[in-house]
Amino acid sequence: MAEYRRILLDGYPVDVQPDGDDLVSRDGRRVAASDAVHLPPCEPTKILCVHLNYASRVAEFMTRLPPAPTYFHKPVTALSAHGADVVRPEPCRWLNYEGEIGIVIGRTCRNVSPDDAGDYIAGYTVANDYGLHDFRDTDAGSMLRVKGSDTLCPVGPALVAGWDFRHKRIRTLVNGEVRQDGSTDEMEWDMHYLVADLARTITLVPGDLVLSGTPAGSRPVVPGDVVTVEVEGLGALTNTIVAGPEPVRADVGAQPSDSEEVVSTAMGGDWEHRGKRAPRGPGARHYQSAVDEEA
Repeated sequence: MAEYRRILLDGYPVDVQPDGDDLVSRDGRRVAASDAVHLPPCEPTKILCVHLNYASRVAEFMTRLPPAPTYFHKPVTALSAHGADVVRPEPCRWLNYEGEIGIVIGRTCRNVSPDDAGDYIAGYTVANDYGLHDFRDTDAGSMLRVKGSDTLCPVGPALVAGWDFRHKRIRTLVNGEVRQDGSTDEMEWDMHYLVADLARTITLVPGDLVLSGTPAGSRPVVPGDVVTVEVEGLGALTNTIVAGPEPVRADVGAQPSDSEEVVSTAMGGDWEHRGKRAPRGPGARHYQSAVDEEA
């Protein structure tokens, strides 16, 4: 495997590779990895994301997978990096983490088979597909503001080439406490399938980013929380949640909501927040509910 990073060095974007605890540029300049200002390890023209893909997430929502993957789009202005702040704008309250694996395209890709899709992948990176669920009532279909608001797509710290995605653990920690703990073995559709599926009608170009889904356990975070996504063999992506410097304008457009749909989704599909009895069955083990089932 080979690991590549992009950082700001002497005020300019520079490609570097790790050497022990340092990062080294092609011209020999060195900086401690812990001191480096990281940039996203890829420069996508588009960020495409699958909805449900992990078995534990499907069970958590007490639903079923569709017969084929469905997707949404994050604008590139949502892209952020390892160590950067993730902004929760006021008066929003339902900002959720979603630890994921990002697929980075390395060659122009169009109409390829799943068997050949791996040849078009430059490598993989750690990602966090944050969702601002306060806008779910108005953007539930497109997910545009839910998933596409500024800073809601940190990736990194590295692009890793030659990584085998099979049988890998993925965890999300908030302030050091494990909140998500899954495996790529849970994925219904693997990395090659997702790339081939999208490339049937959408040309993928070098740098494009495909996010591959999240396991159970996505929950809201608040300013001051430190969120880390760890993927076996890819490293750890860490970001801090901060309050936005200015509130969402109240004189135009739909406003942030705390409806039952918003709260239920943010809390992992917990039907308690929809005024219904506590769920039973395979999904119930993934979250707690204080509501007793009716006799």
